[in-house]
Amino acid sequence: MILVTGATGNLGSAALAALHTRGAVATGGSRTPRDGMRRLDFDDPSGLDLTGVSTLVLVSAGYAEDDQVVARHAAVLDAAARDGVRHVVYTSLTGAGDHLGFALAHRATERLVRTCGPRWTILRNGLYAELFGGLLMWTAEGVESAFGDGALAAVVRTDLAEAAAVVAADPAQHSGRVYELTGTPITAREVADRLGVPHRTVGLGEYRRRLLDETPGLLPFQPPMLASIATGVRHGFLDGTGFGSDLADLLGRPARDPLAAAAAAASAARPVHSPTPEGFTLSGTS
Repeated sequence: MILVTGATGNLGSAALAALHTRGAVATGGSRTPRDGMRRLDFDDPSGLDLTGVSTLVLVSAGYAEDDQVVARHAAVLDAAARDGVRHVVYTSLTGAGDHLGFALAHRATERLVRTCGPRWTILRNGLYAELFGGLLMWTAEGVESAFGDGALAAVVRTDLAEAAAVVAADPAQHSGRVYELTGTPITAREVADRLGVPHRTVGLGEYRRRLLDETPGLLPFQPPMLASIATGVRHGFLDGTGFGSDLADLLGRPARDPLAAAAAAASAARPVHSPTPEGFTLSGTS
């Protein structure tokens, strides 16, 4: 049986759905499981139960500080080795992202995955197109960002989920492999053009100030994480140059259009009071 962690989250639920579409015997795990899922709380190592699981898709539990994230991943990998899991598929971060504020937890987990005992595959996922679009900031005139003219080799989340399902459904073919899964480079200006609105660049200092002073609800680790994405894109470190991508080969088809996904995410985040440009509809983003 295949088990996907984080199965009530966006990537995990999509990976589980993709496995079911392929006819695989698979279930999900979560600290808040839905019907038919296992309860898996990475912060409760004594309660982790992976008996009967042959392949574990470990979706990164990255919503915390690095020490907590790595401890969570170590706990589930220990349980995998103890309970006889034969293969671990880990959703990591693209190699181009080593400078990002959340890269260390991924690289530390990759070390654990390689040495925990079961066979393994590492999926180095690019940043989501949906995230890129969602980080654009709406104004009365259009959108702003700290991305400048930089490009992001963005990936549609469902493509990453499908790639994880492809590997998990037949893991022997992918044992010991590290895959780079990035997409077509897109810019904030291209997203704005798709939306039919202007784009204006703000400085990194102004962006950090807005994160700290005008964005309620962010946890302490999130402003530096988001600022690192902005400066990485702005200065050309995340445009996919020099790293290549295994995504289309794994999928057996071209990757989906990240620009359409980014524009749809930006449109969904648009404040209700923001005026709609003449002739613009959401259908125009697809």
